[in-house]
Amino acid sequence: MPVKIYNFVGAPNPKKLRVYLAEKGLTDSVEMVQVDFTTGEQRSEAFRKGKNPFGNVPVLELDNGHCYSESLAIMEYFEELNPDPPMIGTTPEERLHVRMLERVCEMRAMFLVARYVHNTSAFFAKRVKQSEEVAAEALKGAHKVLKVLDQYIGDHEFVAGDTPTIADCTLLATLWFAHIMKMPLELEATPNVQRWNQSFRQRPSAKA
Repeated sequence: MPVKIYNFVGAPNPKKLRVYLAEKGLTDSVEMVQVDFTTGEQRSEAFRKGKNPFGNVPVLELDNGHCYSESLAIMEYFEELNPDPPMIGTTPEERLHVRMLERVCEMRAMFLVARYVHNTSAFFAKRVKQSEEVAAEALKGAHKVLKVLDQYIGDHEFVAGDTPTIADCTLLATLWFAHIMKMPLELEATPNVQRWNQSFRQRPSAKA
């Protein structure tokens, strides 16, 4: 019986995990179970008690019934089981570089995109106290982070070098989420990020 991943197609963290699985050729080895965010299924007592007490996805459920959250931890679990092709580097310094950039993409870029969305989207209007000022600061901050990433990418094909890594999965999910939520990122101001985004979006994994 394949392992299960509890998933929501409109959220960025499940997206980055799906992109990773597709890049690794592992999509068919897992069963995707859709969680309905529109009805708040992820916040239900049953989901919190049985799958993830924090009420979010993705969640990995192993065939022994144990459940684990946090997209990065899940990706590294699959990486340990399936090291080829390597997506976290092959040497200590490569892994340091990849993990650093993945954290920049998530803890800085994705965080700010989510902060903008939480303060502008009608979906969150009844859940959080929205602020135009906070949204504007998040947008400004996101542009600053993208300028830093632009320098790291340089003329490389991928975020962390010449092969795809988990950093690509996270940045793709970040920019994808910003796009579908109509966040006005000015990618033309970061030509390396823009070039990378246009190229990576053509990969089959980006459609996962």
